[in-house]
This record gives sequence, structure tokens and C-alpha cells, in this order.
Amino acid sequence: MLKDFFSKKRKYATIPREEAKQDIPEGLMKKCPQCKQIFYRKELNNQLQVCPNCDHHHQMSAWERIHMLFEENSFVEWDRDMISENPLEFPDYVEKLEKDRQKSGLNEAVVTGKGIIDQYETAFAVMDARYRMGSMGSVVGEKIARAIENAREENLPFIIFTASGGARMQEGVLSLMQMTKTSVAIERFSRAGGLMISVMTHPTTGGVSASFASLGDYNFAEPGALIGFAGRRIIEQTIREKLPDDFQTAEFLMKHGHLDKVIHRHDMKRTLSILLEIHQPGGES
Repeated sequence: MLKDFFSKKRKYATIPREEAKQDIPEGLMKKCPQCKQIFYRKELNNQLQVCPNCDHHHQMSAWERIHMLFEENSFVEWDRDMISENPLEFPDYVEKLEKDRQKSGLNEAVVTGKGIIDQYETAFAVMDARYRMGSMGSVVGEKIARAIENAREENLPFIIFTASGGARMQEGVLSLMQMTKTSVAIERFSRAGGLMISVMTHPTTGGVSASFASLGDYNFAEPGALIGFAGRRIIEQTIREKLPDDFQTAEFLMKHGHLDKVIHRHDMKRTLSILLEIHQPGGES
């Protein structure tokens, strides 16, 4: 496998000295924040952004997730052209939104649609932390609620991958309202017999963790993901106690019964496929 990443001239396989780093094309390599090892981006791409050395799960973009899970050319996007306004006339908000569109290639912090995982069609939503830290504004909540409604109307299961810093302060109470909107949509979907699978990725925090991210029939997470509502420092100051080192990690939540399973990214598609098969009409009970 390594021959795909290195040229035949062995001297190029080594990591260059500090003074020679300016000769490396920008974006060719990436440093793991966990083990500090440096890898070619192509190697990380082939490993689904999982560090080959320490198994750290790097963040993925929305479309990387879609390509990882769905059969080629099967994904159909919904509500692509919905964009946020500035209802509170928050200073510089419009300019920041435009910068994030340019940086991420997305119109908002969530991509929704439907596609085929193995042979099973499913509705889908995936958040992208590159856009406003995945924060939840009016459009994010609306797109997720619409995706859930579409899943109900088309009798499809619904899978969501969350990654968010919480509610978007620039939209004030309009952002907080999305917690209720999405939760009501999930309740309606559940009463209609729909299957919802939630996969929390790093980070899933604030109002997102306190609403739709935690309301799945199955609640999963990736290894090492930060999941929680309030920040660690705020909680420690409030309860006046030192929290465990692994507090608010996926593993901590799993140990305390808040998750059904922590799933390695390499096993994610197979796990989702198995669940989709089980919940097909006439599937295993």
C-alpha cells in the first residue's frame, strides 16, 4: 500500500528537515494532533482520515463522509440552495458566512439528501465543522427538519452525522428554536415508525447535543469524540469539583450509558448497513 504514496526514488519518502519544508507544496502533508507524526495527505485519505500510527480520528468534511458511505452516484442532495440571512443585523455576520462558503464549498453547515448504502436507500444529514464550526442556525435546523419530514413521507430510515459547536449566537433565539423544531420532527417521524440513527463526531456540543443528536433510536459516536452540552471549565466551576480526564469523551459517555456504541470509522459503513438490513420489512427482529 505504501508504494501508492511514495515515488520510486527513496529519498523522497523521508520527512524533510525544517529548513527544507518550504519546498513542500502546501497541503501535501498533515500533522496528527494526537501523536504529532506527519503523514502524506493521500495516506490519510486512503485511511478515511484515521491516523495510521495512533488511530486518532481526524475531522472529515461532509462530502468525504458521503463518499465514504454511499454507493457511487447514488446520493441526491436536498435544499442545496438554502442560505442564511442576517435577521438580527449582527455585525459582519454576512461577511463571515460568505468566507465560510468560499472556504468549505458549502452553502451551510449541513448537507442533507438521500442515497444508497450498500443496497439500502436512506435519508441522510451530515454536519460540517468547517462552516461556522458546525453551529446551528435557522437554515441548519430547517434543513434537518425537512430531511426528517422527507424521510417520513418517503418511508425511509434517517441517519445523521453531527459535528457542531452548538447554537449560532448571531441568530439568537431563532437559533435556539431549532432545538424544538428538529425534536418535534423526530417525534413525528418516530410515531410513524421511522428509524433514526445518530452518529456523533468530534465535536458535538451545546444545543445540538441537547436536541436532535441525542434522539436517535441508535446513538453512536466515533472514538475520542468530544460530546457534551456545557464546557468543562463551566461545569467544574459550577459543581466545584475536578472532572475526570476523559469527561465528555465518547468513551466516557459509553461507559455511563449515554451511547449505544463507539464505532471505529473503518467499521461504520458495515455497521450502518447491518442495521438498515435488520430494520427492512421482514428483516431480523
